[in-house]
Amino acid sequence: FSLREVLEAFQRCVTEQREVLLEPYLSGWRGLIRFLQSLGTVFSFISKDAVAKVSLLEERCGGGQGEQYVSMQSMVRHELEEGAEALRARSDSGCRTVLRLHRALRWLQLFLEGLRSGESRTSVVCTDAYNASLAAYHPWVIRKAATVAFCALPSRDAFLEIMNVGPREEAVAMLGEAIPYIDDVYSITEELFAQHKLLDLP
Repeated sequence: FSLREVLEAFQRCVTEQREVLLEPYLSGWRGLIRFLQSLGTVFSFISKDAVAKVSLLEERCGGGQGEQYVSMQSMVRHELEEGAEALRARSDSGCRTVLRLHRALRWLQLFLEGLRSGESRTSVVCTDAYNASLAAYHPWVIRKAATVAFCALPSRDAFLEIMNVGPREEAVAMLGEAIPYIDDVYSITEELFAQHKLLDLP
């Protein structure tokens, strides 16, 4: 895992026209998945799902209709051409897949912000971030298991070391630099999906 790679990927995501490019978005996600995997089995229920979603989107981007999947905006336009009902009926659509990653990105965004500020123990930061984001979409059994697993998380210093940036201060500074780019990508995606009533795709 390299926090710098994630930062650079999310930096490249947003165009001057405020479109979110899918290639750097997926590159950023690949970095975040490596971060989750480096934390062991605690996050496997999220990382395995994210791996599957990223792979599906990579197929879309590299497939015969790849030009329709250059950005979030072009993907939404393309997939809505068949109509909202047809889109809702598809379990493998790009929009549904991005929505799942989008929800997980919110959790990571909150978790990384909590790590940066260092005001609470990592287990508390992670649980609070989870409860404010992904928990609403998980059944009770997964919520319970996740909350128990978070109690075993390493210290903040161990997390900052995993960032592979250098001394703790540098890791905190780079988190401060990376989080606004992740926030920006999250906000644009949220607004786009809300505008087209896609935030509750089944």
